[in-house]
Amino acid sequence: MPDQDLVKLITQRVVNRLSNDKPCSGCALRTCDAGNRACDVAGSQQKIPVGVSARHAHVTQEHLEILYGPGHQLTVYAPLYQPEAFAANETVTVVGKRMRAIEHVRILGPVRDYSQVEVAKTEAIRLGLDPPIRDSGDLDGAEAITLIGPAGSVYLEEGAICASRHIHMTPEQAQEFGLTESDRVKIRIPGERALTFENIRPKIHESYVLQMHLDTDDSNAAGLKGGEAVELVRDEV
Repeated sequence: MPDQDLVKLITQRVVNRLSNDKPCSGCALRTCDAGNRACDVAGSQQKIPVGVSARHAHVTQEHLEILYGPGHQLTVYAPLYQPEAFAANETVTVVGKRMRAIEHVRILGPVRDYSQVEVAKTEAIRLGLDPPIRDSGDLDGAEAITLIGPAGSVYLEEGAICASRHIHMTPEQAQEFGLTESDRVKIRIPGERALTFENIRPKIHESYVLQMHLDTDDSNAAGLKGGEAVELVRDEV
C-alpha cells in the first residue's frame, strides 16, 4: 500500500474512533457509548462508579419563565446519568454578595418545585458566600443568591448550597450493600491522591442508577475525573 494511502487509512480510523468514543464530561452526561461506559462497567463489578457533579442550578417553572420569558420550556443539551434527568441548554448567571458572579451556570432539568444553586466551596468563596452543606431541596438557612437570565432575574433569599456527598442506588442495591437512607458511609479512593470520604448519604429510589456524586472540590482533591470504580469501607467489628 502506498504511504499516502496508508496515512489516509490511519487518519480515517482515528477519526472514526474519536467519533465513537465521546468524553463522559465528568461522568455526569450520557454522551459516550453505554456499552463501554466506565460507570456501567463499575456497576457490573459490584463497585460504585463516581460521578463528578459540577456547579448547576435547579429552577421552578415560574422562575424559568421569569428568567427566559413566558411559556419557556427547558430544552435538552444532553441526558444525565440518572434516568429522565438532563442538562439543559439554558444557563444563568449567578450573583452572590458584593456583586461577585459566575456566568454560564447550567440549569438541570426537568423543572422542580424549588429553585436552588449548587456550588463547590471554592466557587462559594469566589461568590462571597458560605453556604451550608445540604441535600438538594433542603434550603432552610441556605445563602441568598440571584439568578440572571436573558429575560429577567430571580432573587432567592435561601438558594445556594454545597451539595452533600451521596450515592444513588435502587432498593435492591441498598439491600445488597446493607444500607438505608439513615446510614452514612465511607468510600476509600485509591491512588497517589488516596483519600477516604466520609458522611456519604445513600439516596434510594427504584428509578436511580448506581453512582456516587462528588462535587468538583472533592473530585479534584482525590484526582478523580468520573467513571472510576470505588468500594465501600466496611468498619471492622
